[in-house]
This record gives sequence, structure tokens and C-alpha cells, in this order.
Amino acid sequence: MRHFWNNIFLYRTFFIVLIAAGFLFAFGHFYTLYYTVGLLLLSLLTIGTLLDILFLYRGKKVSGTRKVNSILSNGDINECSITVINTYGFPINTQIYEEIPYQLGLRELSFKVKVTSQSKKKIAYDLEPKERGEYDFGNTIVLVRSPLSLVVRRYELDTAKQVSVYPSYIHLNKYNLKNFKYFTSQVGNKKTRKIGHSSEFEQIKDYVKGDDIRYINWKASAKKNQLMVNQYIDERAQQVYCLIDSGRAMEMPFDGLTLLDYSINSSLAISQVIIKNHDKAGVLYFNKKVEKILPADKATSQMPRILNVLYNLKTEFYESNFEKLYAQVKFKINHRSLLLLYTNFEDMNAMKRQLPYLKGLAKNNVLVVIFFQNSEIEKVIHSTSEHQTDYYYKSVSEKLSYQKKQMVKELNKNGIQSLLTDPHRLTIDSINKYLEIKARGLL
Repeated sequence: MRHFWNNIFLYRTFFIVLIAAGFLFAFGHFYTLYYTVGLLLLSLLTIGTLLDILFLYRGKKVSGTRKVNSILSNGDINECSITVINTYGFPINTQIYEEIPYQLGLRELSFKVKVTSQSKKKIAYDLEPKERGEYDFGNTIVLVRSPLSLVVRRYELDTAKQVSVYPSYIHLNKYNLKNFKYFTSQVGNKKTRKIGHSSEFEQIKDYVKGDDIRYINWKASAKKNQLMVNQYIDERAQQVYCLIDSGRAMEMPFDGLTLLDYSINSSLAISQVIIKNHDKAGVLYFNKKVEKILPADKATSQMPRILNVLYNLKTEFYESNFEKLYAQVKFKINHRSLLLLYTNFEDMNAMKRQLPYLKGLAKNNVLVVIFFQNSEIEKVIHSTSEHQTDYYYKSVSEKLSYQKKQMVKELNKNGIQSLLTDPHRLTIDSINKYLEIKARGLL
């Protein structure tokens, strides 16, 4: 009984008719006919309400499902839908309320839909998450009215689900650059002199005179009852690491996403390009210490590993320690590699404090420091000035923008590659930089 009263509501049509009956009763003090009409209207309202309740409560007649992917893409439009099924013998008017995760910042998501008898209706909508992590979807609430529209019955559809929001993966295929002129059948070959020697296993073959006896495979020889040797070829795959600064400088927001989110999305996209072009992709992130190193690999299973490492990475409000980054890279990354360092410097002094460690990273590797233009400052620079304060803001903005350009020159002067880019162009600019370095044979 308690469940019954919790799920039944009177619709506004009921109150409109009730108020009309009240006015008729008031006029009935002067004219008897109005009293009689009011009494008749009240009787019809009572009968209609009881019939409406009877129609709506003759069994469970409304069901439905919510379709949402178990993994959503951060910063992208993700398609979701609700399907409402009506098994009543009459058309119904519904008001649908979605219990969506609080991280989406929508106070209410509702739809008004009319569903004909013995049919179903699909309602599609889009969600654009701005944070990575776990999102909890609640149930779907459906308020149902019959054609009489005197009573509303409340249905709660069991559609609760937990989904994970991963770094942007929806648009990865558009960065497939395998057909570019930089990547021919000579993919991965170096144009510069090799330092040291690196090789990878190709096959096991019969031993012939002149083969290096150090490569004899004794297990295979025992099985075949003859000498077998391992054959190796020069390794063509080159190592590329995305080094992601997760310190407080990367918390700065642009269009709802932080610089860290943009860096993660870019790392994911460029890692796919690297692997598809037969190089090895790895990931490292750091703040006051190096938190995680995923060794570079070119296997197809590397992309899911990168996703799992990055999907729940949060910004730490610490000053990033480039000294520890340098020490860990020198200790853990033994081969000459391309290091794409995603970080941000807002002034020249901040960059110069880290310059000795950046020079150390670039000594045995190809280092590309990727940092960000402040798009808000650029808007101020290109805006028209109308008041005296506008000129002041504009001059300060131009000074800050000039400092960013000076940082690029300072890095280049010390033999360090750099990329100053807008957050929205980060992915494509980073991929172009990778292609440029490969084409020039710098790695």
C-alpha cells in the first residue's frame, strides 16, 4: 500500500477541474443551476480519477532500457539512448528523467515523449564528459499519463550502471598516417650513424659453416639432432616515450578540460600512430617523483596497457621534480629514444630552473619539450582596445606571449627540440613533430 501511494500523483488537469467545480459551487449560492453543474463535474472528476488509477495500475505496463557504452571517451561526444516500451492498450504521455553522473554537471536531463499503444520509443541524447574516472548512472524515472491525464503513475526502471571514462579514443583512427610519404617500406630506418648494436630475433635455421657459434640454439639442436642457430636482424623499431607532467602546472583548464587531459589524449593518439608505424611506444608520468613507467613496446596489446595506465591519472598539486625525472630516465631508459615531454612553463624563470635537467635528458636522447600557448592571452592580444585598462591588459598579455616565444629560442639554443602549441591543436602538432623528426633522421 505504501508503494502504491509513493508512485501515484495527481496531474494538473485534476486541479484545474477541481478549481472549476469550486467556482461553480460558489456561484451556486446565487443560482441553483451552477450548484448542480458543479456537483455533476465533481462526480465526473471522482469517477474519472478512479478509472484513471484503474487503467494505470492494471499490471506493470511500462518497461525500458538505457543504452550507454561501458567505456566513454573523455572530451568527446558520446551517444546514449533510452528505449521506453508501452504495453498498455492506449497511448501514453511520458515525462522521462535520467539520473546521470554528477561529474557531467547537468542538473536535470528530462524528455517528454508520447508512446503509442503496444509500441516502443527510442530517445537518443549526447553526453560530453570532461573528467576521467568512474561514472555512476542511476535509474531512469518515467512518469506515465493515460489519455484522461488526471493521474500520473511513477515507474523506476532498473537501468543503473557504472561506466569508465577513458582518455579520448573515438577519433584515434583519423590520426592513422601510415600512407604519408614519411612512412614507406623503409619505416623505422635511421639515416644517422648507429651507436652500439641492437638486433631482434627473426627465425631458427640450420647451422652452416661460417655462422656465429654464439647463436647456436641448443634446445632446438637437441630436438632436431643437428645444429640449429638463431638468426637475428638489425632492429628497426625506435623507442618513443611520452613523458607527462602531472604536477600543478597541468591543472590549468581550457574549454572544460585541463592541460593534463589534453596531454593524455595526445599521448594516446600519438602512441597509436607510433605502434602502427612499427616503432615502440612507451609512457611515463611524474610529479614530485616518477609515478609510473610503461616500457616501450610495439605489440598490438600495448595500446590497452597505455589506456589502463592513463585513464584514471589525476593532477597532483605538487611542484614537478625534473631532477628525479632525469635520474629515472637515465636509469630506466637505456636506448637512445625520442622523448615527448608534455609540460607547461608560464614564465622564463620557471623554464630556466629546469633547463639543466632538460639538457641532461637531451644528451643521450632526442627531447621535444611540448608546452602550451595561453589561448585567453591570445584573445586579449587580438581584441580591440576601447578603454585605458584595455591597453594595460593588452601590453601585459603581449609580454607574457613574448616570454613563451623566448622559451622556444632558449631551448633551441641548448639543442632541445620544442613545440609551443594551442591545446586544441596539441595532438596534430605533436604527430607532425614526430613525423618531422623521423623524416630528418634525428633519432
